[in-house]
Amino acid sequence: MNKENKIGYYAVIPSTILFNEDLKANEKLLYAVITILANKDGYCFASNTYLAELFNAKPHTISNWISHLNKLNFVCVEIIKNNKNEIVQRRIYPNDTPYITKMTYPYSIEKTESMSQIEQYNNNINNKIERFFNYIVGKTQKNPEKFAENEEKEFRDLLEKLGFNYKEELIRIFTEENVKKVQIIIYALKRLFTSNRRNLIYKITREELLFIYDKCIEKQLEYENTEDEINNFLDYYYVSLINSLGKS
Repeated sequence: MNKENKIGYYAVIPSTILFNEDLKANEKLLYAVITILANKDGYCFASNTYLAELFNAKPHTISNWISHLNKLNFVCVEIIKNNKNEIVQRRIYPNDTPYITKMTYPYSIEKTESMSQIEQYNNNINNKIERFFNYIVGKTQKNPEKFAENEEKEFRDLLEKLGFNYKEELIRIFTEENVKKVQIIIYALKRLFTSNRRNLIYKITREELLFIYDKCIEKQLEYENTEDEINNFLDYYYVSLINSLGKS
């Protein structure tokens, strides 16, 4: 069997899933497998065919189980496309930790994972955020993350509508904290825009974006140095947006 992700030795099924009467037994087991496969990158990218082999099931059956978990908000599914609008990867984020208005953080890195791995993951994400932000505000001319044809204008129009079409001259007078806030919000919007959840961003307002961000900051401070510590704020904010928008 081709290993698309490395299977760990243990799997944990949260009580919210284990005792959920709307889930089938195999859907609960599938959730446990997804959490194991998400341990390294924060998401599971295994195909339906690969998962079907694990469960001795049909790929379409796996697809139905994932859809049901997604419908009940126990996972978040993101479709990644290339600049030709072709699907290149599916990412499944475990999503079971209760949070304000049921907004949740998709992924907590296991404490057994070294700090160097966590720091490397965060550094990579932070570099992507900064490079994209520098392009959006006009500090650099090369787009580090290509959109499909004609999508960039649509995305910039969206930023204009939401009041996040800042230019470099204005950013210079922002505090460091506010620059970071704008960077995170813009990159999270970019993720939604290039995913299969694009329709959600046309439902949101500037006030909601800022409100959810501030609530996530509050939770980050609350969880700091605890077992629930938030290891990557962008992922936390991004899935909190999905959960909030999906219920509005």
